[in-house]
Amino acid sequence: MLPSTSNDTTDAQPERMSLNTLPYDLLLNVAQHLDLRDIHAFQLTCRSLHDFANTRPVFRNLAVALLRRCRALPLTGFQRFSDLSTEQLVAVVTKATRLETAWLTRSPRSVRHRPFIHDANEMGCGDDMKPDAPASSWYKVISAPPNEEVDWLSPITSSYSLCATKSGKVVCWDVHNDMCLAEWDPKERWELWKCRVEFEIRTVFFTMAKVLHRSYEDRLMEFVLMRLQFPDADAGPDTTPTPTFTTLARFKTIGVVMNVFLLDPSPRLLSAFVWVSASNTIGLYALLDWDKQEYVFIDTGIECTMSSNWSCILYNEQIVIHSEESDYAHQYFYPMSLLRQHNKPSSPDSSFVPALSARVSPALTMTAPFIFPPRTLASSSSSSDGETNEQPPPSAEMMETDPRTPPQNPNPFPFPPWYPESAHFVRQWWPTMPTVPRLSCTVVLLADHNMESHRTRYVLAQHYFKVPLFDMNEDTKGDARSEQDKTSSGSSSHSGSGSGSGSASASSSTSEHSVADSTTISVASRADEGADSMMKIWYVSQPFEVVCVLDGVDDDGEDGGAQTERPRPLMAVDFGHAVWVEYVDMEMKDGDETDPKRLRFVSFPPVAGERDGLYDAEGSRWAKQPERDVEGVVRTLDIPNDLDLDTVETINIDQSQGAVIISVKEGKIFILCYE
Repeated sequence: MLPSTSNDTTDAQPERMSLNTLPYDLLLNVAQHLDLRDIHAFQLTCRSLHDFANTRPVFRNLAVALLRRCRALPLTGFQRFSDLSTEQLVAVVTKATRLETAWLTRSPRSVRHRPFIHDANEMGCGDDMKPDAPASSWYKVISAPPNEEVDWLSPITSSYSLCATKSGKVVCWDVHNDMCLAEWDPKERWELWKCRVEFEIRTVFFTMAKVLHRSYEDRLMEFVLMRLQFPDADAGPDTTPTPTFTTLARFKTIGVVMNVFLLDPSPRLLSAFVWVSASNTIGLYALLDWDKQEYVFIDTGIECTMSSNWSCILYNEQIVIHSEESDYAHQYFYPMSLLRQHNKPSSPDSSFVPALSARVSPALTMTAPFIFPPRTLASSSSSSDGETNEQPPPSAEMMETDPRTPPQNPNPFPFPPWYPESAHFVRQWWPTMPTVPRLSCTVVLLADHNMESHRTRYVLAQHYFKVPLFDMNEDTKGDARSEQDKTSSGSSSHSGSGSGSGSASASSSTSEHSVADSTTISVASRADEGADSMMKIWYVSQPFEVVCVLDGVDDDGEDGGAQTERPRPLMAVDFGHAVWVEYVDMEMKDGDETDPKRLRFVSFPPVAGERDGLYDAEGSRWAKQPERDVEGVVRTLDIPNDLDLDTVETINIDQSQGAVIISVKEGKIFILCYE
C-alpha cells in the first residue's frame, strides 16, 4: 500500500492569497483605481472588505477624485474637511457623486429629501436615510430686503447668501431661518463688482464701486474694499452667528474699468483692468498691499478687441492676464518684482487722481489655440437671416507644416458674426486639498444679432484652462528661444490674433517702454499635450434665445443725468455648469414679457484625463469611449408653480448643493434644489 502524501502536500503548498487577505496598504492602492460604484460592490463581498471600504482613506481618495474633476463637495456653512467625521465624509462624497452622475446622465429632478434641514445628526446620514418630505419642500422661498430691488445675488455657503440692492445696500441673509444677519448701508448708490469667499478664515471679501466723474475717456471711479467676517465658531445649535462688515481700503481709478479681481487676501493683493482709450490697450491697475497708500498703474500695450474676454490670476508671485479670443488664448505674465518698480504713492485726498506710469510689456507671453470639434456643427452653418456663412481661411500659424501637427478644425462659430455677449471665468472657489491642481473654467455666451429683424440667437462655448497654458517642455523652450532671436534681430513676432499685439509690443522698444527679459512662447501650430486636454471647446450648438432684463445705467454724458438701458442675460455659471432662462419658441416669440419661458441647464463634460470611472449620458464609461465630439446636453428644469419666470431679476447656481437661486420682482428669492 502506497503511503499517503496528502498531509505533506498540503503543508508544502503556500497559503492562497485572496483579495480580503491583502495588506491594508495594497488594498488602498487598489481602491485608488475604483469609483463609488466599485466601492459599494466591494462592501457587498464580505465583512472584512466591507469594513475596509468604509474607512476614511478610501473616501478621502474619492473626495480627491471629485475635486480633481472640479466637482465641489456639499459642505454645510464654512465646514472644512478636517471638521468632518468619517461618517460625514462618506455622506458628502456619496451625495456629490450621485449629483455629478445624475447631472451628466439625465435631467436634474427636484430633491426627495428635505434640503433645508441641517443639523449634526442628519449630516451623518445618507440621503436614502432621510425621511420623505412634502413635494413643496424641494425648494425654499426666502425674503429679499424689503422695499428693495435686487441688483446682485450669490450664495456664499449653503447657509448664507449675499445680496446687493439697487440702492447700494449689501445684505447677508440666513437662508435657513430667513432673516437678515448683517447689513451695510452707505446711504448712496454703489454697485457690487466682485466677491470672493475664503472658507478657511470664514470671511467674504467684496468690492463696491461708484462713479465720481462720468466721461467716456477719463471716467473717475471710487472703489471700497469690504470684508464680511463670520465668528470663528458657532456658539451653539440654537444660536445664529452674527457676521460684521468692515471697510478695508478705498482707492480710485481713472478710465473705463473693465473688471476688478481680488487675487489673494493673504498678501492683500488686488488688481483691475482699465481700458486705455488713447491706445486702445489694457491698463493694469494693482494694489500690491491694500493696507498701504500705494498703487501700480501701467499700460500693458495689449490690444483691446471686441472679441476678447479677460481674466486675471495670481500664479507663483506673478499677476497673469488671461485673454481669450475667437480662436486663441493668451497669457501675459507680470512678476511682482517688475510691478514693484512702478509703485507710486496714492492719497485719500478728494482731489487725488491716479495716473499711468509707463508702458510695460509682460515678462512672458504664452499663446495656444483652441481645439475645435472635428466636424462643423450644422447649426452654425447659417446666420440668423438664413444666409450661409463661409468659414474663413486658416491663419498662417495654422498652416505651418510639422509632422507632429494635428489637423486643425475650423471654428464653427467664428467672429464675426458671432461675438461674446458675456463671458464667465470661474476658479475653484470651494474648499479643496493641496494635491488638487488649480484649474479654471470659461463659459462664453456667443451671440449673432440680425440687424433686420433685431433678433439675437445664442450658443454656449465652454472649456477649461490652467496657468500656465502649457508646460515648458523642450519643444516650447525651443520656440521661446526662436522668438527671442526674432526679437533681437528686430523682426516682430505676432502670435495669435487680436490681442496678440502684446507679443508684438514685446519685440519693439521705445524710450518709455519696458521690455527687459520679455519672452514670447507660441504653440499655435503644435498644441502641447497638457494644453490640448484643457483647450478643447465644448458647445451648446443648437441656437436659443436667452431672456434678458434691462438694467438702467447712467449715461457717460458730462452731466451724468441721463440713463440708458443695458440688457443683461439671465444666465449663471458654476464650474462646468450653466443655467439660464430662455424663450420656449424663438420663431413664435412676439417680443412681449409674457412669451412662454423655461429654465434650462447644461452640465459640460469634466476635464479630460479625469474621466476614468465616470459614466457619460449613454451610461457607458468615459474610458471606454472613442475620441469623439461631445456636446453638453441641455435639460429643462422643473420649477414651482408659484415661480413666474416673467418676473425674474437675477439667477445663480451652486453646484455643490445642486441649487439654483432666483430672485423675482415681488421681493422673493427662490432656492430650488435638484438631484
